[in-house]
Amino acid sequence: MFPKIETERLVLREITQEDTDSIFACFSNHEAMRYYGQEAFENLEQAEKLVAFFTDCYRENRGIRWGIERKGEPGLIGTIGFNAWSPKHQRAEIGYEIHPDHWRKGYASEAAASILTYGFEFMNLARIGAIVFTENDASNEMLTKLGFQREGILRNYMMQAGISHHTHMYSILKMRNG
Repeated sequence: MFPKIETERLVLREITQEDTDSIFACFSNHEAMRYYGQEAFENLEQAEKLVAFFTDCYRENRGIRWGIERKGEPGLIGTIGFNAWSPKHQRAEIGYEIHPDHWRKGYASEAAASILTYGFEFMNLARIGAIVFTENDASNEMLTKLGFQREGILRNYMMQAGISHHTHMYSILKMRNG
């Protein structure tokens, strides 16, 4: 059973094929994909394949991706979740994107804070990492506010539009008692 998470303003829920149009709207937006490490989608089939990929990752215990929906307003405004999940090593990496129409409203922070709790409490994670383009000021600032620590720079780590980019590597650790 896919876990549904509710926050003050958001519902984080399973992404289904009915969300293909919303996924396409976000992943075809050049601003939303600017620091994503992937080119903007050009057709709906790419969005269909991504939805199937998210479903397979969850089913195969490789990760989990929630659709981000505003309460009372159907349609996804973005996605958030964990990839590169290693249950053995109790770690995963957080990833997210929000359509630019919904930027600077605190939705990404609200969603991220809720899945950090989920990751530590229900997935038994000890470490959650994040990889962010050095020039992505909004994400770098958000992760710092959420308690992530910058661990270093991965030089020429991600390609975007044929250009190699440096990224910051972040992590947040589960607080242990004692």
